[in-house]
Amino acid sequence: MTDVRNICVYCGSRPGASPEFVTRAKELGRAMAEANIGLVYGAGSTGIMGAVADAVLEAGGEVTGVIPHGLHRAEITHSKLTTLHMVETMHERKSMMIDLSDAFVAAPGGFGTLEELFEVLTWGQLGIHSKPVGLFNVNGYWDPLLSMLEHCLEQRFIDPFQRELVLESDTPDGLFDALRAYEPHGHMIWQH
Repeated sequence: MTDVRNICVYCGSRPGASPEFVTRAKELGRAMAEANIGLVYGAGSTGIMGAVADAVLEAGGEVTGVIPHGLHRAEITHSKLTTLHMVETMHERKSMMIDLSDAFVAAPGGFGTLEELFEVLTWGQLGIHSKPVGLFNVNGYWDPLLSMLEHCLEQRFIDPFQRELVLESDTPDGLFDALRAYEPHGHMIWQH
């Protein structure tokens, strides 16, 4: 069992094509606060990012944002966060978000979400961390990615343990259960 006190949520700074993306992001945020799980994220106030953060805060939860100085603008950075960390680079941002979190969830998003998701998966594969990674699969958003992972497995570019690093649910409670039940794979490539 994994103790999940803080979840890093990677997600879009845009609302996406369907109103369901924002609605379900708010559902995720409320569920996190109700489960006493803090949010760690990129400090944005727009799109899915803002919706998750607002919902956590409105439900009485804690939100930690991490943003580089170069991205910080008053109209973009969320102004009501519990804690805001200002860093110099994107690398520092991602590293701090990983350090502050017990688990990771990718909600719908674009390039930044995909990049952060795959970095944290790669670090898990290498054994740099042993924290669970899940997909919040709103409206089947992540189905094409899950199919691609199966293709990678069939073509022997990943092993079964690597495929098992990616958890998935279309509900917050299902996601929390999967994250808590996660057992690290034990394949340690990285030498500590």
